[in-house]
Amino acid sequence: MGVIEDVYEDLDTDVAYEEFEAAVEDKVEQMGGLADEETAAMLIAHELKDGEADTIADIEPGMDEVKFLGKVTSIGEIRTFDREGDDGEEGEGRVCNVEIADASGSVRVALWDEMAVATEEELEVGDVLRVAGRPKEGYNGLEVSANKVEIDEDAEVDVQVLDTYQVEDLTLGASDVDLVGKVLDTDSVRTFDRDDGSEGRVANLTVGDETGRVRITLWDGKADLAEEFEPGEVVEVVDGYVRERDGDLELHVGDRGSLERVDEEVEYVPETTDIADVELDRTVDIAGGVIETDPKRTFDRDDGSEGQVRNVRIKDDTGEIRVALWGDKADADIDLADRVVFTDVEIQDGWQDDLEASANWRSTVSVLDGEAATGGTAGSADSADASGDETGLGAFADDGRSGGASGASDQSSGDETATGGAAGGAGGGAAAATAEAGEVEFTGTVVQAGEPVVLDDGRKTKSVETDANLRLGEEVTVRGTERDGTIDADEVF
Repeated sequence: MGVIEDVYEDLDTDVAYEEFEAAVEDKVEQMGGLADEETAAMLIAHELKDGEADTIADIEPGMDEVKFLGKVTSIGEIRTFDREGDDGEEGEGRVCNVEIADASGSVRVALWDEMAVATEEELEVGDVLRVAGRPKEGYNGLEVSANKVEIDEDAEVDVQVLDTYQVEDLTLGASDVDLVGKVLDTDSVRTFDRDDGSEGRVANLTVGDETGRVRITLWDGKADLAEEFEPGEVVEVVDGYVRERDGDLELHVGDRGSLERVDEEVEYVPETTDIADVELDRTVDIAGGVIETDPKRTFDRDDGSEGQVRNVRIKDDTGEIRVALWGDKADADIDLADRVVFTDVEIQDGWQDDLEASANWRSTVSVLDGEAATGGTAGSADSADASGDETGLGAFADDGRSGGASGASDQSSGDETATGGAAGGAGGGAAAATAEAGEVEFTGTVVQAGEPVVLDDGRKTKSVETDANLRLGEEVTVRGTERDGTIDADEVF
């Protein structure tokens, strides 16, 4: 057996030996005698291995061909189109898009003509497929145009395909997801510019059930749905698909999906951290009774845009803490004596060395409306109600004062104002609204190439101070110190 055959035998490839041998001979000729047959064969083998993806997450646009294994999570309808052949004759083409997932993620696979027709007769959701094809950047992200597919009845892929999901069932790559949950929080619609010059739209809301909570991302024509629902309503997500962002799973709704109000009962009971147990630089869920509320303040950011912030103070059995509500969160309908749950708040240094909680775009704000919170949060309110003792603000005051008196006293002494990209709350809330400098990394699309540069990641925008020459529509990552909403970039890559 020759050296070319030896190398070929060690390869796990669908490429025929004759094609491999011809490629080796071409490589020897291209290198002008700098490589013998064995070296050329190793080079060709390496090129073939580069096209093999261990997982779906390894697939990238620009690869010549990839091979991977995945479970079918959804099958689209067969679409027909007119095509013109190489000989100039017109004919009818067919295509069917299939979503395939493994534990690392999911990808859309386009099956053409005979393969598309075969899906109607042979393919079912839950089948495991071996796919060979060419990856490319499609309208809805990465997709693979299949050259060859086959069902592997012996292989197993750890991806759940359920009729109805709960939050705890969600896994990366799942699609055709139907989930019922209670609306916990909503955000406004945001717009952004795509690389092709078109305008995209996106909005978020957060829902929860008895197993957990998840952020719902609504794209383009579905984005307006976020403004149709109020916290406390129960909705059903239909035909959603699971993606990962910043380490968290999200449930996305695109053209095929929908969000509908349903008449069902859903219980959501968050597991919260006692206020006395929160630690600096941790992200936690907290809850308690509102004992102070400050007016909403507006301020000017360095990029000329207007920001807003509102501070409230909550109390549970173990202590109390001020919460800074930034952006849309400042519009939350929170009043004295409400019992409120704040999720995914960041614990930061506050005024007079007190810890404070910062509720940003990732956080949710939910008024409990008499429901109980677990952990060490709503216990004081519940025990007071059950025993017939003091209720309302007095239930959260530990020194005989009413919460309203405490708030009024603090507000009368506070005289902070918002300037230069930060906003102060009444009663010493200036530190809560002052943006602390910190090292950050942010990836987004350049939507403004001037001074400052503005990046958008589809969820939020960031102003960036940099000397780098960036192009409109370019996707970059910046790393540097953020102060008052602007990143002073040390690195751009």
